[in-house]
Amino acid sequence: MIVGIDLGTTNSLIGAMDAGFPILLADADGERLTPSVVHFPASGEPLVGRAAARTRAVDSEHTVYSIKRFIGRRVGEEADDVSYPLAGEKGAPVRVRMRDRDYTPEEISALVLKKLRVDAERALDTEITRAVITVPAYFNDAQRNATKAAGELAGFTVERIVNEPTAAALAYGLDKLRDRAKIAVFDLGGGTFDISILELNQGVFQVLATNGNTRLGGDDIDNALIEKLRRDALRPRWRRGIEEDGQRASRVPTSPEKDGDAQERIPPSIFARLREAAIVAKHRLSSEESVTIDLPFIEGAQSVSLTLTRAELETIAAPIVEKTRWHCRRALADAKLTPAELDDVILVGGQTRMPLVRRLVAEIFGREPNVSQNPDEAVALGATIQAGILSGAVQNVVLLDITPLSLGIETFGGLMNVIIPRNSTIPIKTGEMFTNAVAGQQSMLIKVLQGEREIARDNWPLGEFTLDFERAPKGQARVGVQFEIDANGILHVLARDTKTGAEKIVQVSSAIDVSDEAVEKMLEESLEHAFEDMSDRVFTEAKLKSDELLPAVRAALQKVGDQLTDEERTQISAANAEVEAALAAGEPHRLKRANAALDEATQRLATLLIEQAMKAGGR
Repeated sequence: MIVGIDLGTTNSLIGAMDAGFPILLADADGERLTPSVVHFPASGEPLVGRAAARTRAVDSEHTVYSIKRFIGRRVGEEADDVSYPLAGEKGAPVRVRMRDRDYTPEEISALVLKKLRVDAERALDTEITRAVITVPAYFNDAQRNATKAAGELAGFTVERIVNEPTAAALAYGLDKLRDRAKIAVFDLGGGTFDISILELNQGVFQVLATNGNTRLGGDDIDNALIEKLRRDALRPRWRRGIEEDGQRASRVPTSPEKDGDAQERIPPSIFARLREAAIVAKHRLSSEESVTIDLPFIEGAQSVSLTLTRAELETIAAPIVEKTRWHCRRALADAKLTPAELDDVILVGGQTRMPLVRRLVAEIFGREPNVSQNPDEAVALGATIQAGILSGAVQNVVLLDITPLSLGIETFGGLMNVIIPRNSTIPIKTGEMFTNAVAGQQSMLIKVLQGEREIARDNWPLGEFTLDFERAPKGQARVGVQFEIDANGILHVLARDTKTGAEKIVQVSSAIDVSDEAVEKMLEESLEHAFEDMSDRVFTEAKLKSDELLPAVRAALQKVGDQLTDEERTQISAANAEVEAALAAGEPHRLKRANAALDEATQRLATLLIEQAMKAGGR
């Protein structure tokens, strides 16, 4: 049996196929949602799930939540304020410091996954070792690998890593739509946002485009609301600088204030109470117009009671929710569709319960979204159906995902040579043949890149390795480079010397350790600098041609130039001078034309050179 798992930022779920139907499995208390929270007590085993979530208000420093936001990331990238301590040198993988040791996000995620496995084995009365786990569509390779590693640490064989929006489409029963139906999946959860455009074609789900931000979600609204509570309820008294002995103080994200109070710090236990109150209020305001927030004894004997309206919450949340609009428009543009061409828009993720979110989605796509499924459970149901597909319990449905950015290598001259274009359907395997650019070259450096810019330095380096081969004249060595993205979206790069068969295969596991804001910036810059980039590419390619042509012409003139007429030599000299002038001026199209003119002017010179070589060979 293969189970399906939604490893969420806020909550996680597990399911299995039963008599042909996807069933989400409950824990011993009958709850299907398991909070993705782990508490590390002073002694004994860690608490996971609901029991751990209850400890956040009393021991927030040793209670880990929202760990999904740190998985596959490095110190310096994360921007979340959390009540537990993070560790590690800048640029190193993020770690969480608990009690007497450091934990990786994968290890903490594995504890959540182990809890799900135990609950599933109790419910099904059988051992569970195989799983499908979902991830945000915009998770990079490092984050996907880290998620897979967490599953393996929990004792699973991870059969497939599936994009959350794609899984959600299955849960909504969209496989039963007519062929060529096109669907948008708007997935706004606790920590991540994805928008995917899918098309159904003869039982095959193909992702036409995907976009998103793995650091945008309900947590950001929670933090903004916590800041409002801090200012409205606590700030007049917080100037006394209350700190709890021996505890690490956490600062709620703030914006600069006139009185210089922006750096006030709040003890973790009070921060946790504010957070819990904010989340409860946010949930209630999805169905109520106003709520009363009571915080008894928040500061010693002092208590707080205040009213929050839905309108106030929407004012706070609007700038955060608005950030999803650009991603939606970009996904539609990449899919080459207008909103009117979509057959359905579905909502996934608990944050889509918010009326503000639903209104924005209706505005962006020009239609009311499909809310027929529980948005908290849709991804887990889809993961379970995908598990059924892999096990053979579900027939006639296939999922095909895409790669969100182009992949390639750096070639001579510092250019980006794309091997897998952006929006290619995965799994995919493709490659190209490359040759040595320098005579006597004995090795080739394979620099793997991801991005949309024409010049290598403007893209993201994923990794590099060297393949050795026999010394060869320029252009004689042959090295095949093959890229393969497996069903989990993980990239494998192979380089092979065709003469000797020597090869290297590298799994790119460090991948794009950059923020998703940088992903957006990459796409924006590729459009903004499109003409400039293409001009740079044209000039670089023309310069490489010139660098070959000019020395070759000089050498040929020395050998057979005396056989040319004065007019021919004058013409070659003029063409040669124009190439040098265009090079000095840095004018790409002029240089390209000059190269072509020099090629044309040296046709007879090349013929004479070949004839001389043939005569020499005949002797």
